[in-house]
Amino acid sequence: MRKITRYPVEGHNSLWYIYRTVSPWKGVRNFIFIQIARYCPILPLKNWIYRRILGMKVGKHTAFGLMAMVDVFFPEKISIGENSVIGYNTTILAHEYLIKEYRLGEVIIGENVLIGANTTILPGVTIGDGAVVAAGSVVHKDVAAGSFVGGNPLRELRPASAEPYEEE
Repeated sequence: MRKITRYPVEGHNSLWYIYRTVSPWKGVRNFIFIQIARYCPILPLKNWIYRRILGMKVGKHTAFGLMAMVDVFFPEKISIGENSVIGYNTTILAHEYLIKEYRLGEVIIGENVLIGANTTILPGVTIGDGAVVAAGSVVHKDVAAGSFVGGNPLRELRPASAEPYEEE
């Protein structure tokens, strides 16, 4: 179960209430810096933007692939451990705006985690240390440390107790 907080709304869909939850200026500022980071080939500069400007917790030697997209409105709710890899065009969300409610939740990604390309990580999930998420996955629930998961819906491809994948 994801760890999210639900905020019901009445009347229009919840996206119409976005600027009651976050300043439009914060959204514009974050959008500009996220776009710079998405295209930046310099990993230390990307991490500096994420840490210092967006308020994310990003561990030493963590690498974001080209076009990785972090949450524009709540990047400070994202935490990534040391030596992790966030694959090309991955999206990490800390919010969901739905019809009758919006939801917020922290995203915690452990150390030495590999997130494959084109993965979407939803709010409120924790991905344990040493986990591997296959490319193109939708992470809608917690991932155990050391496990190998993938798909949509997300399923375990190799349990944490199994031997690490080795090429034959």
